[in-house]
Amino acid sequence: MRIIPAIDIIDGQCVRLSKGDYNTKKVYNENPLEIAKQFEAHGIEHLHLVDLDGAKASHIVNHKVLEEIATKTSLKIDFGGGLKTDEDLKIAFESGATQITGGSIAVKNADVFKGWIAKFGADKIILGADANNEKIAVSGWLEESDEDLIPFIQGYQKEGIQYVICTDIAKDGMLQGPSFDLYEKILKDCPNVKLIASGGISTFDELPRLKDLGCEGTIVGKAIYENRISLKQLENFIISTK
Repeated sequence: MRIIPAIDIIDGQCVRLSKGDYNTKKVYNENPLEIAKQFEAHGIEHLHLVDLDGAKASHIVNHKVLEEIATKTSLKIDFGGGLKTDEDLKIAFESGATQITGGSIAVKNADVFKGWIAKFGADKIILGADANNEKIAVSGWLEESDEDLIPFIQGYQKEGIQYVICTDIAKDGMLQGPSFDLYEKILKDCPNVKLIASGGISTFDELPRLKDLGCEGTIVGKAIYENRISLKQLENFIISTK
């Protein structure tokens, strides 16, 4: 199981929110590259980089941060937040993203998102399936849609999607543990999905449980920044699972 630390960006700074609420913003570092280099130094190979300004603006904003991390580390970066057009994707990939995540676009403009899968390949496109009460949430989680989570994922599997990041919004940033039951349900109902668990990770012990469930990756955010999980623990986990 891949360990994928998260860096969320507002105004070029590394921040965290609780339940996606911009009013709960907490700045952890003014220099995201510094954080990314710490991750790399502990054997971490992947990074989940979220452009929160982009999510609000509905177009890519913090691509310079992406470019800086991509050129000055060897991290494989999946990038998301406000990607709406082919031009946004072009900028993201040219700035060094290995993969991009599309969430709201997959709900609000399915034809565009399906076009990305066809154009760039399913290995480059991650479906962002962020949910509240098993309903897909959109627009930086500011809106709930009528889409049910499982059928939403299943529909995109038919379009070729392999990678899915699922965040249970009620858990995100709350440090109360991830939605094990929800992930178990997804893995059962959506065979062969490469599920990346996100939201609520609070202790190291939760990581082996997610691995045993069958998650392909886990995004870890606030637990790192609040020193609930150390980078040394993550480094040892990565070594032990290779």
